[in-house]
Amino acid sequence: MDLGLLYSAGKDSTLAALLCDQFYDVTLVTVHFGVTDVHEHAREAAGDLEFPFRTLELDEALARDAAERAVADGYPRHAIQDLHEHALEAVADLAFDTVGDGTRRDDRVPTVERSLARSVEDRHGVDYVAPLRGFGRSAVDALVDRAVGVETGPSETVPAADYESAVRALVAAEHGRDAVDDVFPAHEQSRVHELDGE
Repeated sequence: MDLGLLYSAGKDSTLAALLCDQFYDVTLVTVHFGVTDVHEHAREAAGDLEFPFRTLELDEALARDAAERAVADGYPRHAIQDLHEHALEAVADLAFDTVGDGTRRDDRVPTVERSLARSVEDRHGVDYVAPLRGFGRSAVDALVDRAVGVETGPSETVPAADYESAVRALVAAEHGRDAVDDVFPAHEQSRVHELDGE
């Protein structure tokens, strides 16, 4: 069975790929909007992990709308959620039997509620999997530490190939650097760079 897994090159999506690899023919799929080139980091990580990889470019207008929503809301939650749902739908349109992501039990965003998962499955004729749905942050960290080498740091210095990178870039371009700091809480980002901590 073919699985198209949404991939940011971060810890969560990497662990999801490793867990699914024993049951599926996994292809890592990074969605971008033509705004940044961080999807190239995902390509490198996928190569290091020896997974097939593809990029999928969605309309930049989606990211622009998300950036404006994040600024209007004063926080990125709904904007990131909207982009994740668009990305999931786009991957479901590809020729995979199954689509999935690295969402965890305690994620605030993005999340895939049962109703969305069933809707995607029914409308696209695919299965949806979230192999980390029962895992919390500390469990993911413990497993990742045993399987891969990871670079971590502030989002500004360790950008993952996720939706946040595009939204940050667009907010900065349209509203200035201070607006990015106002909208996005400070947090650490991860990017995988090697298998087995080599």
